[in-house]
Amino acid sequence: MQPLAERLRPATLDELVGQEHLTGKDSILRKAIEQGRIPSMILWGPPGVGKTTIANIIAHTLNVPFYTLSAISAGVKEVREVIEIARKQSHAVLFIDEIHRFNKSQQDALLGAVEKGIITLIGATTENPSFEVNAAVLSRSQVYVLKPLGPDQLMQLLRQAMERDKWLQSKHIELKETTALFNISGGDARKLLNLFELVVSTIQTDPIVITDNAVMEIAQQRVAIYDKSGEQHYDIISAFIKSIRGSDPNAAVYYLARMIDGGEDVKFIARRLVILASEDIGNANPNALLLATNCFQAVSMIGYPESRIILSQCVTYLASSPKSNAAYMAINAAQQMVAKTGDLPVPMHIRNAPTKLMKEMGYNKGYAYAHDYENNFVTQEFLPEAIAGTKFYDPGKNAREEELRRYLKQLWKEKYNY
Repeated sequence: MQPLAERLRPATLDELVGQEHLTGKDSILRKAIEQGRIPSMILWGPPGVGKTTIANIIAHTLNVPFYTLSAISAGVKEVREVIEIARKQSHAVLFIDEIHRFNKSQQDALLGAVEKGIITLIGATTENPSFEVNAAVLSRSQVYVLKPLGPDQLMQLLRQAMERDKWLQSKHIELKETTALFNISGGDARKLLNLFELVVSTIQTDPIVITDNAVMEIAQQRVAIYDKSGEQHYDIISAFIKSIRGSDPNAAVYYLARMIDGGEDVKFIARRLVILASEDIGNANPNALLLATNCFQAVSMIGYPESRIILSQCVTYLASSPKSNAAYMAINAAQQMVAKTGDLPVPMHIRNAPTKLMKEMGYNKGYAYAHDYENNFVTQEFLPEAIAGTKFYDPGKNAREEELRRYLKQLWKEKYNY
């Protein structure tokens, strides 16, 4: 018997749960599908939110040849074979799952056929296409962002499953608690439905009462297998990041080994180390970002198996480094202020004055050039008047940022309460 998620895979847009911003009434994608003329597109979102389903719906809706390739198993040869078939048929739709796993030469093989209209490309990816998809391919495609499913949508899926699936219809199921089901699935419809099926098949009572404790016990009995295309992909990377953030190099290198042995994309790992170096270490150790950036560049050139050593060096260094999220909190606070106050006018004295008229209007008037003053500093206001004196960056409690705090307090005295 097929897994529950496959048995319930929607065949029409109306059956799809979630992604209303893309597939709802009068949405651009729905109109394109209904009119039978879709653009080349990249469907970007986490696992189990409908990327493959939307591609299948397009395949069943459009009256054109439809071909599917997986970037895990297909190469340039397979791509060219499909293109040649499409050329003879005048046009075809090609769906490539996990397109981010295609290298540059594999993606280049698609370019000419997309440009000439021989194929309409649908690519599915869990990774940011700005990083992972060839810029030329990306510029010829529409990017659609799919969102994780929320609790209401996950509940809708469960109720839909119990109503539509013949096997579930034969069971007496009481959904007493759903928190564990939702938390473990993490907004992934496929993961939710398959876990639900496992729980229902495991509980030997009548009626089958679904509780959080029962779900947790059953879920924890499963053998942990790293699945880079879905199931544990996000769980392992989450544990990996949290271990580095928590300054445990032993746990961090363990989860690194799990990802390496699971065949995880080396650049996926390295990119997250670059982000972490700023988000969780920041100015507590500015060298962290330099090392993480160099790590990304190095593994991009070298690849496996040697990259495991480079990654291990970077991971153990970042995990052993002092931590601070002060820079991360600063930009969060600044963006919240921008959202709250809008486009406040820039103070006149720090505006640019490239023309005579602007100078006459007072642009740049009264600006004090810091380098003309002792210690290259002079007190003046840089923020808009409405938020003058607001502190966004509060240095962390660590040796390096305490130095920054003392320096800023020396400059600004009591202004920012450093």
